[in-house]
Amino acid sequence: MAPQGNTGAGAEAELPEYAGHYRLESCLGSGGMGVVHVARSTSGMKLAVKVVHTEFAKDPEFRGRFRQEVAAARKVSGAFTASVVDADPDAERPWMATLFIPGPTLSDEVKRNGPMEPAQLRRLMAGLAEALRDIHRVGVVHRDLKPSNVLLAEDGPKVIDFGISRPKDSELRTETGKLIGTPPFMAPEQFRRPREVGPAADIFALGSVMVHAATGRGPFDSDSPYVVAYQVVHDEPDLTGVPGNLAPLIVRCLAKEPEDRPTPDELMRELRSVAASYDTQAFIPAQRTVDPPRREPGKAEPRRRRPAGRKAALAVVASALVAAGILASVRMLGDDDPVPEKGHTPAATGSGFAAWETKPVSGGTGSAQCSYGTRQLLCARPGLVFALDPSDGSVLWRHSVAASRAARPPVLGGGLVQTLTDEDRHLEALDPGSGRTRWERTMPTNGRPAVVGGTLLLPRADGTVTGVDAVTGDTKWSGRIPGQILPYLTSFAGSPLAYATTISTDSSSTQVTALDPTSGAVRWKARLSGSLTPVGVHDGSVFFLSANNEYGDTDAVVRYSPESGSSRRVALPVARPDAHAAVRGDVVYVLAATGSLDAVDTRVRKRVWHLETTVSRGSEPVADDGHVYFTAADGRLLAVDVFKGRLVGQTRARPGSNSGTVDGSLPEPVLAHHHVYATAPDGTVFAVDAREPASW
Repeated sequence: MAPQGNTGAGAEAELPEYAGHYRLESCLGSGGMGVVHVARSTSGMKLAVKVVHTEFAKDPEFRGRFRQEVAAARKVSGAFTASVVDADPDAERPWMATLFIPGPTLSDEVKRNGPMEPAQLRRLMAGLAEALRDIHRVGVVHRDLKPSNVLLAEDGPKVIDFGISRPKDSELRTETGKLIGTPPFMAPEQFRRPREVGPAADIFALGSVMVHAATGRGPFDSDSPYVVAYQVVHDEPDLTGVPGNLAPLIVRCLAKEPEDRPTPDELMRELRSVAASYDTQAFIPAQRTVDPPRREPGKAEPRRRRPAGRKAALAVVASALVAAGILASVRMLGDDDPVPEKGHTPAATGSGFAAWETKPVSGGTGSAQCSYGTRQLLCARPGLVFALDPSDGSVLWRHSVAASRAARPPVLGGGLVQTLTDEDRHLEALDPGSGRTRWERTMPTNGRPAVVGGTLLLPRADGTVTGVDAVTGDTKWSGRIPGQILPYLTSFAGSPLAYATTISTDSSSTQVTALDPTSGAVRWKARLSGSLTPVGVHDGSVFFLSANNEYGDTDAVVRYSPESGSSRRVALPVARPDAHAAVRGDVVYVLAATGSLDAVDTRVRKRVWHLETTVSRGSEPVADDGHVYFTAADGRLLAVDVFKGRLVGQTRARPGSNSGTVDGSLPEPVLAHHHVYATAPDGTVFAVDAREPASW
């Protein structure tokens, strides 16, 4: 039943009296997306009912988002959020009713009574850690944890507002699309790689929320959201005023890299040892009647910076690794000499290929990141780069690196193995035959690098791009790309060019520049309509996913042909959240975080088939002439027939030991010579015949 409107005159006539069977008594508050009312059920139960603004109720895309919020809130235990009593996303004005929770928001509490006392802060942090553990267990990532989304109830903090990003909170955009979240409480990866945001982003937000609770301000403070974004990505947090016994934990939460942040379980364990006075009694905000006492200048907590060697001691969250285990394995297996070690080899398939699986690193869990080199499978996990024989999985060599490095698969460039990670100052190239270092070099902090042929392209925060010779490590060229302020660089197999993209501040257009990587010369440039992310090339054309302006969801596929200057746009019937894509010929395969897989033929300009899979937050897909392949969070590799759009094969699940968490992004499968190579959270690397997925 749609909310029933008031029949009075003026603005009050727009306010509904009922939502479903619930009478709306008074307004609790209003936001960019809707109004929250106090309501009563027929039996007298007190509720909080969110009713969507009329303007958004007319948008089918928003209805889909609202439906996701309802589903997410229903998944999470009522112990840590407001339990959903009823909802109608399909009403004329969608609404959701939850149990009414008496108590202020954290934002209001700090405004009214000032920063919290240390004992209150410990209980708040423990309560939020418990809430995030519960949220992440059911596969939900909040992505907008902030003081106004935390209710301070008598039995502990409650996290509210799942899955909805208010437009005013999401005006900031980057080269990869529109961001979802509130800048002062967003993690670095939400600015750098918004399509790869996972549970660790909520931990970063928890750290920022705790600084706010302890000091009344955030760890990154500015009136400009763009300045805040830069500070979040590049600067150290300001922890002045944070109690000394909590500061080390908060520093870990605010680590720049997702894998360096603790899990909720680790936070709770650490909080028990913070002080003997830690307890789990109910959190009840103390009501102050006078202004909070000011700290004496001489007793102010100093600004704390991360110790230089801290990363090596942290537990990895996004990859579900235990730091102690991985460090032990590096010490045991870190010899740089080749170590022949056979993998497990099951029976051969009908094509004669013998599928295999191996665990090349002992200890720890988490998926390796791999790519295909010349007759080698090149892989990395935090602290280690290694090469496998693609025919049987035997280990050819291992090479130790810093535990914080190797966050991306190593690739072959200039005949050498290039170890890659985002924003790492240390460059290192390895001999593909032995894994020994051929050259290494320290550079200023870089953004996400790209390797094209024999050149490494390193973007910097000031917009400068440096081309480094992959063979020698020497600088070839350095400079700014015309028309590109903060370029996002990418490259694709089969193309000798690098592609730089920058999205306009209003997301109405994207500047695309094709570069010669050896010289930095511009081969062509174009300004295309929409917020575009390049996903592949074919026959001289570049393919993009186009994101809408409301949530950054993919609503179309765009094909641009630089030779003619023409572009084709093929709209999707429904916008897809957090989508990845693979290009094969004229067809783009779009896989959404919800498991929807669409095949879009840009030649005939239409979607040719659609499949709803069982996979939530799958990897980037890859495709050949017969199948689309992608992996799931539990380690399954799946194959879909490209002609019929049907699932035709999948491997068994290989979950990690910490299967209750969700990785922020999954390694994509590797296709080579009719074989598919994939990795799993339990540490396994395995290979199957790409031509016979039914035999997997």
